[in-house]
Amino acid sequence: MTKRHTRLFFVGGTLLFAAVFLGLTIDSHRQFGRLTNADRITADVTAGKDVWHNKNCINCHTLLGEGAYYAPDLTKITQQRGAAYLRAFLEDPSQFYSERVHRRLMPNPNLNDQEITQIIAFLDWVANIDNQGWPPRPILVSGGQMAGAAAVTEPTGVASQEPVVLGQALFRTTPPGCFACHSISPGANLAGPSLAGIGTRAAALVDSASYTGQATDAAAYIRESITNPHAYVVPGQIYSSGGRSFMPDNYNTTLTPAQIDQLVAYLVTLR
Repeated sequence: MTKRHTRLFFVGGTLLFAAVFLGLTIDSHRQFGRLTNADRITADVTAGKDVWHNKNCINCHTLLGEGAYYAPDLTKITQQRGAAYLRAFLEDPSQFYSERVHRRLMPNPNLNDQEITQIIAFLDWVANIDNQGWPPRPILVSGGQMAGAAAVTEPTGVASQEPVVLGQALFRTTPPGCFACHSISPGANLAGPSLAGIGTRAAALVDSASYTGQATDAAAYIRESITNPHAYVVPGQIYSSGGRSFMPDNYNTTLTPAQIDQLVAYLVTLR
């Protein structure tokens, strides 16, 4: 190759890749509004972002992979925890975690009711951004290092079409993110009670005098707990407030009937 050919190759290659880069940049900016649900940015979302920065939350937590990685990534936190739980947690984190037991302690951010509403709105907007799988391995809010916690990585495919297998895969997927609140190891209680032995315990519970729901067997109880978690509230300070469960109560609409069937089929096998 002559010097002239080398110069032409360099100039041509530079122009080509500059054009490709410019085209990708323009295309990215064209899609930002749709990918980030810009039309859902309300006054509370904007104010919540200010609370996030003013309280230096990013010094410990991460959003979309950006932050300190000292504490859990909160990109999908509102899909892993309901608004009721988040509100109670932000009012007093010490009710939920202790440094002695959990080896971590979140300081009280001292937020008022309005600020809590705003930051939850901001985090909910973030949770619905199409992040296209980034970060690939976020630090989860559940006991990812605890025995019985589900794997960090989400399943990329399920070979079997058996309801139990599909339910197990769904349990480990966000959303619904069941694993973020429930362990399947005995005694490993997270934001929700351990589901170890739930198939056996549910059968005994529906026959007990303390049960206040409508289920008549273990499968029906598990279904009721998913679709109407307030029908029977599991005792425990970190599981409820004012007689209402912290578990999100919208799974009846966010999950399909087939998905609920699959979760029930899987959970009833935990004996």
